[in-house]
Amino acid sequence: METNLAKEEERHQVENQLSTSKVSEFCSFRYGLAVLLHFVNVGILAQGVCVSLTLVTMVNRTDTSGVPNASAVKNLDAIKNPVYNWSPDIQGIILSSSLYGALIAHVPAGYMSGRFSVKMLIGSAVFLSSVFSLVTPGAARLGPALFIVCRVLQGIVQAVVLTAQHAIWVKWAPLLERGRLTSVSQSGIVLGPFMVMLVSGFICDLLGWPMVFYILGVFGCVLSLLWFILFYEDPKDHPWISIREKEYINSSLAQQVSACGQHLPIKAMLKSLPVWAIAFSNFAYVWSTSLFSAYMPTYLSTMLHVNVRENGLLSGLPYLFAYICGIVAGEMADFFQSRKICSLIIIRKLFITLGLLLPVIFSLSLLAPGLGFHGTVTLLVLVSVSLRFCTVGGLLNALDIAPRYYGFLSGVTTLIGVIGGMCSSTIAGQSLSQGPELAWKRMFFLMAGIHVTSLIFYLVFAKAEIQDWAQEAQCTKL
Repeated sequence: METNLAKEEERHQVENQLSTSKVSEFCSFRYGLAVLLHFVNVGILAQGVCVSLTLVTMVNRTDTSGVPNASAVKNLDAIKNPVYNWSPDIQGIILSSSLYGALIAHVPAGYMSGRFSVKMLIGSAVFLSSVFSLVTPGAARLGPALFIVCRVLQGIVQAVVLTAQHAIWVKWAPLLERGRLTSVSQSGIVLGPFMVMLVSGFICDLLGWPMVFYILGVFGCVLSLLWFILFYEDPKDHPWISIREKEYINSSLAQQVSACGQHLPIKAMLKSLPVWAIAFSNFAYVWSTSLFSAYMPTYLSTMLHVNVRENGLLSGLPYLFAYICGIVAGEMADFFQSRKICSLIIIRKLFITLGLLLPVIFSLSLLAPGLGFHGTVTLLVLVSVSLRFCTVGGLLNALDIAPRYYGFLSGVTTLIGVIGGMCSSTIAGQSLSQGPELAWKRMFFLMAGIHVTSLIFYLVFAKAEIQDWAQEAQCTKL
């Protein structure tokens, strides 16, 4: 107990010193790195999410029982928009197939990010994801099985990018800027789906759905090249960073414990309730983000009966506001911490409460009768916006409790989140074959139960100080 108090006091002293010696954020290389990673996330998520809208154009009908199909689109040129007869169950598997791939990769990616070059891991994964995007239309022509295999492989390499990037901030993020830097880079995860939803409807209508995959594939290849040129593993190795910024980052992380080649304390992690609190909150967060990301175009088509162009615009609208909210949330969290308005654990619990409780209220409100077009769209926007508060709640909490194992813990907790996303997409696909109104009612109530349970567990067991098992055999970074 005394050790924890001493560590907390040491943390406060470091924060006081940093608040008076802060290096300008604008035009700094750490924020340039956040922006670069932001666009990498834009490209990766655009490649992953685009299928939720292109599927609306790709599929002619999904069910022989006469249930209206959300993905039926009329009067499209069959040459530029090939149409396939895939069932709702097949569509559900397609929409969750990238998550099946991610299921395999998150933990190994988290482990490798602490042992191998993050530059090579992320750069190679972005390139491979782009290649899979380029070959996706050809795979679809050969049948749903090959299409699903292609999506699974793409999910694997995308999981490497999304998990390995967390290890970057162990060396690049000063203590008082973790929320801000993370929110800037992670906001690309929201901007990607927004951009692809915004333009995919027009591309499908004018050029055909295969062009969506071709354009995103080329964009990803360019990003991969830029990554290899511009990214450096450590501030001390960067040829263009100023001495002042380098010293500022190093002094901020001077007391941070590094891994130093030690074995992973797996048993201690499994017994750690704070780790499980992060994992369960991540499960709830990814459950809901995957559900709305994959099925928002389907929801809009079945419930509001919009055409493919309107569907793309409306599906992208929640992502735009969620993008803004994610950046604002990071600013708020760092502001609360730097001004000592409340303790770090209170900040984490506050944002996770907002991120898990508000979406439940808004999603259940969608079931109210007589909402109309504008009411439905408004609530969908609010669901996506409020979910983004989780990015500076539970999602950043692993860096607080075990910075030396942050990459690995991010992989484990993200894996549990991916399981949630995989389950939500698959269950939604199966439920929709029984009728959309009843299916959405079931999904929203199930979402509410998962969110409330995860929130209670987090509020009771979450911590924000470095855990004992993460302090053993310390190797202080000088």
